[in-house]
Parts: sequence; C-alpha cells; structure tokens
Amino acid sequence: MSLLAVKGLGIGFGGIRAVDNVTFSTEPGKIFSIIGPNGAGKTTLFNLISGVYRTESGSVTILDEEVTRLSPEALAARGMARTFQNLQVFFRMSALDNVMVGAHVHEAPRGLSHLLGLPSTARENRQTRDEAMALLTRLRLADVAERTAGNLSYGQLKRLEIARALASRPKILLLDEPAAGCNPTETAEIDEIIVEVARSGVGILLVEHDMKLVMGVSDRVLVLTQGRVLIEGTPAEVANSPAVIEAYLGTGLPSLEATHA
Repeated sequence: MSLLAVKGLGIGFGGIRAVDNVTFSTEPGKIFSIIGPNGAGKTTLFNLISGVYRTESGSVTILDEEVTRLSPEALAARGMARTFQNLQVFFRMSALDNVMVGAHVHEAPRGLSHLLGLPSTARENRQTRDEAMALLTRLRLADVAERTAGNLSYGQLKRLEIARALASRPKILLLDEPAAGCNPTETAEIDEIIVEVARSGVGILLVEHDMKLVMGVSDRVLVLTQGRVLIEGTPAEVANSPAVIEAYLGTGLPSLEATHA
C-alpha cells in the first residue's frame, strides 16, 4: 500500500497544460523529490496534491483513501502537511506559539471549555506546549522558543515552518523549496532535518532547486518538464540521464561523488 499515490494528475491555465498526466507514488519514511527547470510545474503540482488547486483530471490517494478534491484542512486531518516557497509565519508571535498553532488540527473543539477555563483545557494546552517545545528542540530552535519570529534569522524561519508543519503529526510532509535562500550552513542543517524526519517514518515529498541536497537525500527523484514527467528513478539514474541534462540546458546535475562530498 502506497502512502501517497498520484495518478494522471493534470490542470491547465489559459489553454496551457501546467501539469499534464503526472503519476507517481511514495512510501512511509521515503524521500521523493520533484525537480525540473523553472516553470516546469513543480509548485502547481504541489498545489494540486495539497488541495490549493482543484485538479481537472486524475486522483490523489493517501493510504488508499481518495482525497483528490478535499480542502487543505481536510487533508491535514488525514495526515498531510506542507511548507511553502514564501514564508508563511506569524512574525509577531513567538517561535513556540507558531508551532503550537500547527497542532490545532488535533485539538478537540473546546469553545465553552476555553471560556470557562476548565482543567481539561489547561491540560490540553500544556500538552500542546510540551509537544511544540519538543519539536523546536528537534529542529535546533529550543534557544529561540520565546523569541518573536520576526527577530529570527532566515534559516531559523525555514526550520520553524518545518516544525509547525510537523506539529500536525503528518504522515506525508510536502516541502516546497525548504532550502531556498539559505546559506550553505543553513542548507546543511535542513538536509539533516529532512533525513531525520524521514527516518521517523514520515514520507517526504520535496521540491528543491539545490541539486546537491536533492541528490544527497532522495530515495527517488521525478523530473518534470513543461508539466510532464520526463523521468523517474534513483538519484543515480536521474543524474546520469542525457534527457535530464538536456532539460537543464546542458548544465547537468551534480555528480554522485559531489553530492556525498
């Protein structure tokens, strides 16, 4: 049984097929990366899978349950979480509060309990806070837990987004360019975190332009070009594909030796 299965997914804008008949699947604990030139349809594909866009064709399933046209909120309840290219952080809230927000999907509705200040609500709040703090520790952010997010560095904010996504206890985590704009040290930290999260059993779906990172962490890589699948395979198969090198305008991908240097 696949954790996430995408079959024949497609959508067009103004007569142009932004995503065209894309099919793949991935498993728990695996890192599945989607790469391609600018404008290949990577983020559009993420938007279809995560419910931001309504697909015109094809299907998405999580553990054999079809979730194709569910809202992002309904998908979160079924185990899907996502980060975005552009930071989606509450900059006036603390790092800890940002992560606690991510846990709301698992909290029972307690409107009256909150108003009355019942003990059950206090217990739940303490548990959520403890879980959020554990995630900040895991993401190397414990020392900035009480700091306002707007005062964090860019690399810390990227990790904070991942922590908040993990607070929803996802089965599948979609990471949209988690290392974009990061310096080499910050990228290395995110590299380690992605591998650690996958080892915990969470499936990772990754879109990233840093080919050294992609080739170093991925179990499988899918290459998109003009919205279509060019090739899917292991990092070695993709890195050595003449079709992939041509799609990247002759620049090629890092050698396997370089990715593990």
